[in-house]
Amino acid sequence: MKEILVESKGLAESYHAALLALHNQGEVITCNDWNQKQQEVSMTMVVQEPLAEPMISRLYIGGFRELQQYKMEVLDGILDFKIGEDTTWEYTYHDRMVNFPTSDGKAVNQVEFVINELKRNSDSRRAIINIRDNGIDPFNENPACLQSLQYLIRDGKLHCKVMMRSNDATKATFMNAFAFIMMQKKIATALGVPVGTYTHRANSFHCYEKDFPLLKQYVEGINAGDLGSITYEYEDFYQDMMEETIPEIEELVETLKQGI
Repeated sequence: MKEILVESKGLAESYHAALLALHNQGEVITCNDWNQKQQEVSMTMVVQEPLAEPMISRLYIGGFRELQQYKMEVLDGILDFKIGEDTTWEYTYHDRMVNFPTSDGKAVNQVEFVINELKRNSDSRRAIINIRDNGIDPFNENPACLQSLQYLIRDGKLHCKVMMRSNDATKATFMNAFAFIMMQKKIATALGVPVGTYTHRANSFHCYEKDFPLLKQYVEGINAGDLGSITYEYEDFYQDMMEETIPEIEELVETLKQGI
């Protein structure tokens, strides 16, 4: 299984480098769970300055509304209420982050733990948020792809190390990384330190056969255009467009809660 390391200054650049590596070096293998083939590598994507502009890649499925909703799902838990109401919703990342079950039948807020642990000892290697729940995930048809997030303060900055067991390169990776970087920023702010590097490790970084044309389209765009033609500025442009969709997203959530 091919091991790939890509490293760039910003998120969009790193994501584009990962797509190129998957397309050019990935092995096509069977994917029996989904009755199709997939192209796959093991990917480690390092972003040296996660908040550097241009931050937003144009090469992902979705737009500013979808990215804002996903950010709110991960940071604010706007869809946590769906857990248990629908058998396909066994978990959300947010719920596992802030409401992880313990052996005594209680729950722990792992985000608060990380903040308190790094306040206790800024050199700590223990500031980890676990997402995988072995009481649920082995028996779930759709177990959590995200396994853990580790936070370390080094050189006065908060670094984040993410572990994914599986990551859909064309459909999920960019949105995942963006939201996890926003969580990194949130924790860094609570600690009063700058954001450091972001490392996104996917043991299976893949593209399903049905999406091979999409991956090819993305690669052609990367090879043909300069960075400005396939990216957006976040703070000076995309953020405002994302935040304008918040009332619409909140209305949708209320509708879902009412079962309409």
